[in-house]
Amino acid sequence: MGGKSFTKSPEQLRPDPVYGDKVLAKFTNCIMYDGKKSVAQRNIYNAMDIIQARLDKIDDPNAPKSALDCFHMAIDKVKPFVEVRSKRVGGANYQVPMQVDRKRQQALSFRWIIAAARSEKGKPIAQRLADELFNAARGEGKAITKREEVHRMAEANKAFSHFA
Repeated sequence: MGGKSFTKSPEQLRPDPVYGDKVLAKFTNCIMYDGKKSVAQRNIYNAMDIIQARLDKIDDPNAPKSALDCFHMAIDKVKPFVEVRSKRVGGANYQVPMQVDRKRQQALSFRWIIAAARSEKGKPIAQRLADELFNAARGEGKAITKREEVHRMAEANKAFSHFA
């Protein structure tokens, strides 16, 4: 019964052509619509250029040096540590807080950043993506708000953690 899944394993995933980074390659795949990878890559590289231009204007010593550093910082800051999962116990559903494993943390952070960028209308996607990644790296923006919301839910339902 144990057939192979069709998702690419991390070993198969090629690093992205410009930065040579596997996480950015995965992010590109998550942004892609209808198999149009070149469009997704163009949007991401344009967003990275916008971020780099912003970083060049900032003289803060704590700010990331490159757009790639900013990207990784944004992903790390959006990653949730706990989430609530629905669990049925004795005819009642409880929201049980649970630890999030690393792969799911990354998947959720990608999803939230992309959703936040897509929800903003009126600007090109590269600009919206750059804004969201830059804000997330600074600890603000819609994706960070979503993470804090998830953490608040887990904190509020801590009483049900014994059902985990």
